[in-house]
Amino acid sequence: MTIQTKTTSRAVGLFTVIAVVFVLYVLKPLVMPLLFAMILGVMIFPVQQFFEKKWRCSRMFATIFSIFLIFSVTVILLFIIFFQLQEFTNGSEDYVGRISELYENTVAYLGDAFNMSNSKTVEGVDNTESSSGVDFNLNNLLKGNFDKITSLLTRSGSFMSDLVLVPIYLFFFLYYRRFLRTFAYKLFKHKSQSFVNKMINKIYNVQQNYLAGLLKVMLIVGVLNTITLLALGIENAIFFGFFAAILLLIPYIGVIIGALLPAMVALVTKDSIWYAFGVIGFFGFIQFLEGNFITPKITGSKVNMNSFVAILSLIAFAMLWGISGMIVALPIIASLKIIFDHTPGYEAYGFLMSEPVDALLQSKARQRLKVWKTIRQKKNK
Repeated sequence: MTIQTKTTSRAVGLFTVIAVVFVLYVLKPLVMPLLFAMILGVMIFPVQQFFEKKWRCSRMFATIFSIFLIFSVTVILLFIIFFQLQEFTNGSEDYVGRISELYENTVAYLGDAFNMSNSKTVEGVDNTESSSGVDFNLNNLLKGNFDKITSLLTRSGSFMSDLVLVPIYLFFFLYYRRFLRTFAYKLFKHKSQSFVNKMINKIYNVQQNYLAGLLKVMLIVGVLNTITLLALGIENAIFFGFFAAILLLIPYIGVIIGALLPAMVALVTKDSIWYAFGVIGFFGFIQFLEGNFITPKITGSKVNMNSFVAILSLIAFAMLWGISGMIVALPIIASLKIIFDHTPGYEAYGFLMSEPVDALLQSKARQRLKVWKTIRQKKNK
């Protein structure tokens, strides 16, 4: 193969990747329900198998009843979250007033502590406007934007808003599963059926183990959050504790939202600001335990993916599909890794996505020291 041919093939490959990303971005309303249906299908499939094998139900009935059961639980949870957040929103005036009061007291304290002139204290800021006519009153600022903030929070789960397409796609994925498997045989006709079955089963097992591990992590984190809020005497401790755990679906952003909501409740209902700092501090500590001990212990051995690829995929999918993309990023990348591992010519990409072995993380000096110790031990013998 000539250099010109290689250059042309690489240019075509790069153009193909750019075209695929562009198409995925444009077709987000079509692609996202399909991806969520696939992920939910992995979650629901054991339930459907139970109805088919244990209760001897037909595939049609087992599929419909499984979807109805799972979506009923989901709708109930969404209604509980909605009404609780609505109650939280109704008290926005109290939260705004309390935050404004704390702001004013803090600025006044700093003015007294550092001998600042009255024009730089909160009273001067509140009652004056800048040369451009912009009002700096924090109270008005919060009141004008609090509804937008809470609206953004309540819409953070908008990926579940389309309750029509996802169940339809999910039904066909479950009901046509053998038909789709046969399609995979025909698509990879140069491979044996046992090879295709092995790859499909690996993808399914990775997805199922990831989802099962994620549910366990959410349960553990929810219990720890609830215990913390109960110890601090925060209202609606159970809801805020498990709501913050559910928001683990949204990496990084979800943790911040989950901590800020009970912290704002602590600001209004408690007589000391340290309760709010306590909520944020304890939630941060629980998040540290979750990221470094709980999640690696439960899902680390089931999803073999290094941290760099995980973070990079979260950022890339967030840029592509927003919050919904962050949720589906890890399951998609884990599936792609399995496909790369079993596709000739792409094994290097699968290796790059996997967790590196300890030998590749050690410095050369440490390796030489081990060799030197081994030589000395042999000489002493």
